[in-house]
Amino acid sequence: MLEVLISFAIATAILAISPGPDNIFVLTQSIVNGKKYGIATVLGLMSGCIVHTSFVAFGVSAILKKNESLFFIIKLFGAAYLLYLAYKVYNSDAKIVLFSPKTQKKSTLSLFKKGFLMNVLNPKVTLFFLAFFPQFLFSNTMATEIQFYILGLIFILISFIVFASIAILAGNISKYIKQYTNIGVYLKWGQIVVFVAIAIIILM
Repeated sequence: MLEVLISFAIATAILAISPGPDNIFVLTQSIVNGKKYGIATVLGLMSGCIVHTSFVAFGVSAILKKNESLFFIIKLFGAAYLLYLAYKVYNSDAKIVLFSPKTQKKSTLSLFKKGFLMNVLNPKVTLFFLAFFPQFLFSNTMATEIQFYILGLIFILISFIVFASIAILAGNISKYIKQYTNIGVYLKWGQIVVFVAIAIIILM
């Protein structure tokens, strides 16, 4: 049992550290808004993982996988939301966002919601959980639902530690990065690329 859980924890850590849309998004938000806002984004993403864990635990993910029409609707809704976020960033003024003292920062609540919706509306996460978690079921006597929730909590805890570390590091170096006058343009387009890339990944 312990060996299986340790193996799962190691695999989760490797996945969390590997460059991907989620940790790049956290990195970008931390640089643009500060580490507190990056961590709020992380909390949103991790809260979404609870929903996906519940889908797997109670078999909803299997239903989504078999029902192609429902799965397609969820994919379209998730991709549309991400493209909307990209459009909002495109219409923003990068230099004002980063450098004007009068600029109003996004609230931590809004970034929490954004992270949560990004995660929940991505059916690929559900399918990933469906493919990944069953390989690490560790008991023949414990209820499967409880085992899935234990694996989900381990996944969330490790991912939070990795992502929060990224947010804190990016937030700490953001003031040095912002000394470069053109960095706002790069960060603005970085966010757009991340949103569009996740939307494409969902639709593929």
